[in-house]
Amino acid sequence: MELRELGRSGVKVSAVALGTMTFGGQTPREEAFVQLDLARDIGINLFDTAENYPSPVSSETQGRSEEILGEWVAARGIRDKVVIATKVTGPGGMDHIRGPERRLDRGNIEAAVEGSLRRLNTDYIDLYQIHWPDRSNTLAVRPRYRHIADPRETPVDETLGVLADLVAAGKVRHIGIANETSWGMMRYLNLHEQGRGPRIASVQNGYSLIDRRFELGAAEVALRENVGLLAYSPLAGGQLTGKHIRSAPADGRMSHPGMAERYRKPRLVSAVAEYVAIAERHGLSPAAMALAFVRERPFVTAVLMAASSLHQLQDNLESLQLTVPPEVVKEIEAVHDSNPNPIY
Repeated sequence: MELRELGRSGVKVSAVALGTMTFGGQTPREEAFVQLDLARDIGINLFDTAENYPSPVSSETQGRSEEILGEWVAARGIRDKVVIATKVTGPGGMDHIRGPERRLDRGNIEAAVEGSLRRLNTDYIDLYQIHWPDRSNTLAVRPRYRHIADPRETPVDETLGVLADLVAAGKVRHIGIANETSWGMMRYLNLHEQGRGPRIASVQNGYSLIDRRFELGAAEVALRENVGLLAYSPLAGGQLTGKHIRSAPADGRMSHPGMAERYRKPRLVSAVAEYVAIAERHGLSPAAMALAFVRERPFVTAVLMAASSLHQLQDNLESLQLTVPPEVVKEIEAVHDSNPNPIY
């Protein structure tokens, strides 16, 4: 397994990470343990979770993904051999997590990190991430920026100050951000340069063949400032496996409210069909091609794989054996140029 440095932290992480967002939901504890064992056996050392997982989120299961990951690490006695990444939930919805006034302020972040430490059964978190900003941005479902002023917004410098105290206390070793813009990345970096908090090691954003918005500015920041991308949804909810072209499995992510609507747009369906055709024309697995393409981008530190079953994870790990041939990359770019970012 290839190891890459996590930003400028000095920490080496595997080029593929295992996400746990299905653990405790679609994936029961016993099968989660099997997935985790397989991942570690092939050299994966970065495991990503969040206080609000599993997905779909609910008050009944909230935090279970962290608990399962913590139970596995303790059972295997490997705390010093793995890099645990988790996240604090941003504002909006999910009132079962600290109520409707949840923000990225001191009280909320300190409560969140204590809860995560308890569920993970650990004294420290290797990478603590802001799950999404405490402000409106364009990275969720909006195709263009529309400024929305919010007097309750927690300033980035306040959030970073709390994270600095957590690092000083030894509860967090490195920090990262997620679902962020180029402006947000540079704001955190500038505050660090002013001596006002630790340096961000990574940014975790969505990135796939059908969602390459990260390249529209953030990729340059990632490369020039050495803040690597932890790329989530590299298969776009399973779309890039090709299995959803004709219909969505009844037990898959597309069966959940909102997911089918998001991923069944005509322009998106057309792009997926073209990418699948490229893979099949060259005798490649569509999923392996999509995952290898993401892994090979120079601004990517790790590809986050999440699977609801062991079979899915095994299929996804086939991508580690693949280097995407130049002629295939050329065809992929031609499709992207004619139909860019059809996630919208």
